[in-house]
Amino acid sequence: MTPNKACPILFRDPGFSRILVFKHPSAGIQLVKGTIESGELPADAALRELREESGISNAKVDRDLGLWVSGFEDQIWSLQLCSTRSALPDAWVHRTEDDGGLNLKFYWHPVDRRPDHNWHPLFQGVLQHVLDCI
Repeated sequence: MTPNKACPILFRDPGFSRILVFKHPSAGIQLVKGTIESGELPADAALRELREESGISNAKVDRDLGLWVSGFEDQIWSLQLCSTRSALPDAWVHRTEDDGGLNLKFYWHPVDRRPDHNWHPLFQGVLQHVLDCI
């Protein structure tokens, strides 16, 4: 299988107790994810998407967590466990250029709290998969 989406996974702490998520203005709570461009390696795409969607530019990929078949529009996601070289704030807003400019509200979701109805259904599934991989 060849992935066509990259999903950087970032935890706040070494104990994997809080994962980076954002609230999309119209599509619920999500993880960062985006299209792997032609000729781009999944790890490079993950770092690019993390930079574009969250503003985080000092990240690195620590390990490949494998693939997740989303069951949506033939999307196969490459999951990349990432870390940053410096601490990040508790929450922040980053403006992306997607769809004419969107303000994405980032925060750290406690992994022991199940996703609720505010989560986009697709991201509920990948969150469980990620937690099973860690």
